[in-house]
Amino acid sequence: MEYLTATEISKKWNISTRRIGVLCNEGRIPGAEKKGKMWLIPSAAEKPADARFRGIKK
Repeated sequence: MEYLTATEISKKWNISTRRIGVLCNEGRIPGAEKKGKMWLIPSAAEKPADARFRGIKK
């Protein structure tokens, strides 16, 4: 399996490396592994849905 770093994934998904770290810590990126201080994410991983917002209630 090929892995990418958080920096490489952040460029691919157009989000910050900090947000990648948060998603990894929350377990929302399947297959992500922490080696030392660096997150390794499978290259085939899909960007998780943004769960920070639920939408506007009417």
